[in-house]
Amino acid sequence: MKRIAVLTSGGDAPGMNAAVVSVARSAALHDVRLIGVIRGYNGIIRQDEKLMRAFFAGAKKVIGDNEEDLDMLAALKKAVSGSMGGAFPDFRPLLNKYQGQFCLANDFDDFLRKYPEFMGDFVSLDLDTVLDIADRPGTHLRTARCEAFLNPVVRLAGVLNLTAIGVEGLVVIGGDGSFNGATRLCELGMPCVAIPGTIDNDLAYTEMTLGYDTAVNVCVQAVRQIRATSRSHDRPHVVEVMGRACGDIALRTAVATGAEIVIVPEVPWSVEEVAKKLQKEIAGGNYRATVIVAEGAYESMAPFDVYGFLMERGKQCYPGETISAHRLASILKRLCYDKDKQWVEVRSTVLGYTQRGESPSAYDAAFAFEAGNRAVELLRKNEENVVIGVKEGRVFSMPIFQALKLQDKRKDFFNRRLYNLVNIL
Repeated sequence: MKRIAVLTSGGDAPGMNAAVVSVARSAALHDVRLIGVIRGYNGIIRQDEKLMRAFFAGAKKVIGDNEEDLDMLAALKKAVSGSMGGAFPDFRPLLNKYQGQFCLANDFDDFLRKYPEFMGDFVSLDLDTVLDIADRPGTHLRTARCEAFLNPVVRLAGVLNLTAIGVEGLVVIGGDGSFNGATRLCELGMPCVAIPGTIDNDLAYTEMTLGYDTAVNVCVQAVRQIRATSRSHDRPHVVEVMGRACGDIALRTAVATGAEIVIVPEVPWSVEEVAKKLQKEIAGGNYRATVIVAEGAYESMAPFDVYGFLMERGKQCYPGETISAHRLASILKRLCYDKDKQWVEVRSTVLGYTQRGESPSAYDAAFAFEAGNRAVELLRKNEENVVIGVKEGRVFSMPIFQALKLQDKRKDFFNRRLYNLVNIL
């Protein structure tokens, strides 16, 4: 294997850059050229007629007189043009047989000179250009949503673009959506290995995802600071953290900070129930109680008339307005009373992007180091459609389809015992 590529996809996560550096170092060790893909899957899907003409002309010369392979090449050309209805034939035997030989330029810089329109999609990554990014937050390669990638013709164009620049394997760093994308590329003939890069920790097959530990540390620091001010002013506080449909960040933050109440998507809850718990804390003299709520937890909330409740109590609201951390704090303020029967001043903070924009923790940096190296080794061994994870503290790999199959049971992996412990103490 002479050339591989790496991309970061989905939400950015601390440690993505460290993983890219690890891939680069491991590739350099084995004299493998590394190409960076810009903006996730968007970076591979450019449909360029000039490139495709050159690709198929060159491929035809490589194949020579092999009629069976020429027929498959013709079918491939028809498929990428969008004129083939129904499912594609399996092009993997053809692409695997001539892997590396369909490359349009031995030197990547020569390729960019011939096809300058791809300069915003691909970039050469060597140790001189990436060593300094390991500790940086965000993702050096950028990331973006890619709805066009749902189209199989577009995905096939992506595989041929990568093949045209000589890429023989792809490292994908992202979450479950990125994993699904990697699987689709493998089905079309591009070997992929995936690293779980998401702060949400919402991949059931692995104990930890890259970026999760850092995000929790950011939340813990913020909540400690909030609780200090809450204690000074005798004010309860609602803190919203990220995690999408997974409550792991909220739960771990609550455990680490001694927060009194935690609300997660995995467990149904009601505003009245939370107010009752908060009132109990206040009645016991705890005026700085903290409510940690996961951003996706509002989906598991029992119906509550936010507009009617607040308007009846003199708080401006708008018809159809949905619940939020700010509105939850306003509601709790009007449901909870101090010893003088006055409303309690409940405040709120949404931590938002602060959880993504931090340098990776020691744990995440170490995981990135091992995962990047493992990804390169797997590709060199011709192992594809594989995902890397952590089990009992050790890095391991398994087929992507098995990992994604566990997603249907993800909520079963939520630590309900710990959740109950936080809310009853």
